[in-house]
Amino acid sequence: MKPLVGVCSDLILSKKDKKPKSVIDCGYVDGIYAAGGIPVVIPPMEREEILEEYVERLDGLLMTGGLDLNPQKMGKRPHPSIKPMLARREDSDRRLLKMAIERKMPTLCVGVSMQLMNVMFGGTLHTHLPEDMPRALPHFDPYDSTHRHTVFVTPTTRLEEIYGEGEIRVNSNHHQGIRVIGKGLRSSALAPDGLVEAIELMDPSWWMVGVQWHPENDSSSALDRQLFEGFIDACLGKASVPLIIPSLKKAS
Repeated sequence: MKPLVGVCSDLILSKKDKKPKSVIDCGYVDGIYAAGGIPVVIPPMEREEILEEYVERLDGLLMTGGLDLNPQKMGKRPHPSIKPMLARREDSDRRLLKMAIERKMPTLCVGVSMQLMNVMFGGTLHTHLPEDMPRALPHFDPYDSTHRHTVFVTPTTRLEEIYGEGEIRVNSNHHQGIRVIGKGLRSSALAPDGLVEAIELMDPSWWMVGVQWHPENDSSSALDRQLFEGFIDACLGKASVPLIIPSLKKAS
């Protein structure tokens, strides 16, 4: 049986009638299906019991990218660079990820969802990289949607099992990032400037990985397909157990 994988959808306001619409990048569902799973699209829901009905039927959860998290929910001040997602979507995402954590469900978090994953485990974020890390390399280019840079994969991690050792090139389109890694997590990829680009749980029995880049995007690499495959293997209970060692480097 192919595993059922929940995929959270985004929420946008139509300029014409100002009614919210649930949307999703087809790259997510295509990636899951190509890797051997059955995608189940989950619209942003306001009632927790409805989300629980979804989660109880799922074998895994893919949390998608989107706009920024609301800084006020993290006790921070607004910033002109922040474009927060609609409250209904963020609230729904927080509920979904909390349910996945409670059930130790195989979970893949992409883009802003990686940042939410870090926050849910007690971590913190940089508000705006050009200000917080002025010497950092460019992590987004408003004029080039195919902007890419190198990341270094951390040895003996799940990510190394998926991508192999050494460095890889990833797409990059974010102005925020991880400042302090959450409890129980570790970095599994770093940018040359030291910014954490991927995280994962240190618990060897629980597959939960977050990446700042977008494996579903047209600008992704062939290696990114293996990320979907590794995730689906985890949903099927086939994921191998990596050697877990203490994380020696954290974002500062």
